[in-house]
Amino acid sequence: MVAGSKANSSGIMRWLIVLAATGLLSQAALNLVRPVTTYKLISFGSGSFTVGAVTAAYAILPLFTAMLLGRVSSRIRRIRFLMVAGVGLIALGGLGVNLAPNALTVALASAVLGLGHLMFTIGGQSSIARYFPDRDLDKGFGWFTAAYAAGQFIGPLIAGIVLGTDTDAVSAERIADISLSLWIGAGCALLSIPFLLPNFQPRVSKSVSAARPERSSASIGSILRVKGMTSHMFASMMLLSMLDILTAFLPLVAEKHEVSPTAVGVLLAIRGCASVVSRLFIPKLSAHFERRHLLVASLYASGVSIALAPIFIDELWASGLALLVGGFFLGLGQPMTMTMISTSVPPVDRGAALAVRLMGNRLGQVALPLVSSSVAAGMGPAGAIWFCCALLCLSGVEKNRRH
Repeated sequence: MVAGSKANSSGIMRWLIVLAATGLLSQAALNLVRPVTTYKLISFGSGSFTVGAVTAAYAILPLFTAMLLGRVSSRIRRIRFLMVAGVGLIALGGLGVNLAPNALTVALASAVLGLGHLMFTIGGQSSIARYFPDRDLDKGFGWFTAAYAAGQFIGPLIAGIVLGTDTDAVSAERIADISLSLWIGAGCALLSIPFLLPNFQPRVSKSVSAARPERSSASIGSILRVKGMTSHMFASMMLLSMLDILTAFLPLVAEKHEVSPTAVGVLLAIRGCASVVSRLFIPKLSAHFERRHLLVASLYASGVSIALAPIFIDELWASGLALLVGGFFLGLGQPMTMTMISTSVPPVDRGAALAVRLMGNRLGQVALPLVSSSVAAGMGPAGAIWFCCALLCLSGVEKNRRH
């Protein structure tokens, strides 16, 4: 029994390493492609509304497929194949943005990119919920999302280095650099596949037979009726939407102030690096503080700090400091919501619950960029970021009132 337990523990750690490696690569690809997508749109002469619409398109397909894919992840035996399909679509979406001749085609490619990200994320999150003991969920989600944050650090940094310091949005050199960046992004996504094809999955599920996983009968309504679930979902939606708005609109703010793409890449990388650090400390923090308190701190502190970044965009050290603090607290929130949602339902329903969470996230990723772009039309692109920061703080108020 002890030998079997050690073997299973070893298998879980090996799988966590695979999840971390592929999470880093897929997110590096995604977070290279997405800010470069804004520069691609700028080269077409697009403004805030088009950037918001394309950002919303990223979440369209995931919005309608999240629950179906969540159910699939609950019963599929070889969950890694769902993740392989996801990174393949991320690569395809990056190539689509690269070859797109107009904004509409960029939006279609962005939708493919979003579906790929959803498939990979559901596969990774559901496998953690399936295989990890409850006491290790914070560790599993913390490592996985730390790898995501590391990718969010590496991707924009590579994009900024390739795009350089030229501020001419439509020069031939800028357009060539955009193309090169997108090729690199697609290639980075494909590097995940060799890690996923070998069967490194743990052999035994903690709750159901790995050979024949039990089917979840939970509906969207039954999951949302669980106590505290809608509050957790709202917080998760705001935290993820903040990343989208920041990634899409910070380049527009920078272009308005003649700040180079390299500087934007560094600023977004600072945010990602801070989130890596905070997520590595999650196991220790969750041992000393309640998850709810950590989540509320994440919502308030990130909302206030990130709102300062566009204000000080001309003083890069100050903007970077704001994103360093905001990124640290932003990094705490997502894994907290994953754990809180997972532990609110029976083990067999965890894949479905995480899928509902992702569906809620995608609803926010569709609606908020469109609303934010309308705000940006009146206040400038910084207004979109401030609007989302206000919603983060509102979510913190809701959490405090609930308890």
